[in-house]
Amino acid sequence: MKAMQSMKSSQSKKPMKTVYIKTQGCQMNEYDSRRLFELLKTTHGLDQVENPEDADLLLLNTCAIREKAEEKVFSELGRWRNLKEKRPDVVIGVGGCVASQEGEELQKRAPYVDLVFGPQTLHRLPNLIAQLTKTKSPQIDISFPEIEKFDRLPDPIAEGPSAYVSIMEGCNKYCSFCVVPYTRGEEIHRPFDDILHEVVTLAKQGVKEITLLGQNVNAYRGKMHTGEIADLALLIHYISVMDEIERIRFTTSHPLEFSDSLIQAYADIPKLANHLHLPLQSGSNRILGLMKRGHSVEEYKEKIAKLRAVRPDISITSDFIVGFPGETDADFEATLNLVQEINFDQSYSFIYSKRPGTPAALIPDPISHETKKARLNILQARLTQQAAAFSQALLGTEQTVLVTGPSPKDPSKLSGRIDSYRIVILNDATPNLIQSAGHSADSTHSAHSVSRSIQPPATGSFGRVKITELGTYTLRGEWLG
Repeated sequence: MKAMQSMKSSQSKKPMKTVYIKTQGCQMNEYDSRRLFELLKTTHGLDQVENPEDADLLLLNTCAIREKAEEKVFSELGRWRNLKEKRPDVVIGVGGCVASQEGEELQKRAPYVDLVFGPQTLHRLPNLIAQLTKTKSPQIDISFPEIEKFDRLPDPIAEGPSAYVSIMEGCNKYCSFCVVPYTRGEEIHRPFDDILHEVVTLAKQGVKEITLLGQNVNAYRGKMHTGEIADLALLIHYISVMDEIERIRFTTSHPLEFSDSLIQAYADIPKLANHLHLPLQSGSNRILGLMKRGHSVEEYKEKIAKLRAVRPDISITSDFIVGFPGETDADFEATLNLVQEINFDQSYSFIYSKRPGTPAALIPDPISHETKKARLNILQARLTQQAAAFSQALLGTEQTVLVTGPSPKDPSKLSGRIDSYRIVILNDATPNLIQSAGHSADSTHSAHSVSRSIQPPATGSFGRVKITELGTYTLRGEWLG
């Protein structure tokens, strides 16, 4: 008990110099963690370290989407407690959706935690640290201020040629299984010009690919300086005219908001990646109704048909929940049939997770865990088969790739992503000269050859790659320049 009291009362006797941030969950959390570091770099001059043992400030950015998320959080915090016992000056903070969901209960269960903040109050962390130092007591702020968060963050610092840009937060859909409206609040739309400023700032630092983020990103309705309201399609149009930005992505979408204007953007804007992630969750209308998704299978299929009319070879990925309360064999079979009919390229698929406080948590659930696991295995096998077929169709083709850096699995090689979001590990450029036929202006002269060498790939470069080897999700290719 004395040790615990000592940990609570001893705060920052020496200036903090380093921060370690661990991120759980989605791209939005990755974006938040990056912005959090940029904020602390600006306000406190902190350097980011890769090992928690080297940090003066430990931050855990949490996700509450899946079951047992809290257990994962407290497991990590248990390891950090040992570090604090050895170095009582270490400050521990927990942010993100679990922090928002648990609030004071999190600090009561783990009294060695000094800071608790929500997704919408991460910008207040410097003030929370100051209050912690002044009062020597834990600080908690899990409120939901409006657009304040983005107004208080510094300009972004690019890290590589690809970057996330959050354009909105929260969700108004209230799907019966989802905690997002309760942990991140209802939709908040960033002003149109603020987003463009962030994109321009990143572009000036060498960023060439932008991924626009939101819990329900295609519901974006941002105010322009003229007072008009812009949707996601218009925002993409504006970003596409920036010469430095060569590829645009967005995630995550909701079928209800997948509008005709967005489909037209795929027809009009070559820079918009030839990929769409559009979560479906189930192929059964009955289950979609219980999920409160607000759309039918038929409506989803109609939108996909419109999209494929303008982008016939587009890669479409999705999300599926298996074993939703009351899901029958017929419901699951409907999902399998739709997966095959639409021919999804890839998918994130999970067993249903009961989330406290959501309407679905009250629905009787007679399905055994063994049945759910068996269904998940069947679905994932089907999706893996389709992903392999999609990869097979890429063999021998030329694709546009953004080189993002060394491959994690083979650091001696560079890797990048093609439009369909697949990773390609790059072989070195061929040392041979390419011969291209040409003719002089005088037609009586014989044809001659012009030689050019292929420049080797470099991080941050866009180029062409020929796919030479296949994996289900990772490819290998010959750099063509």
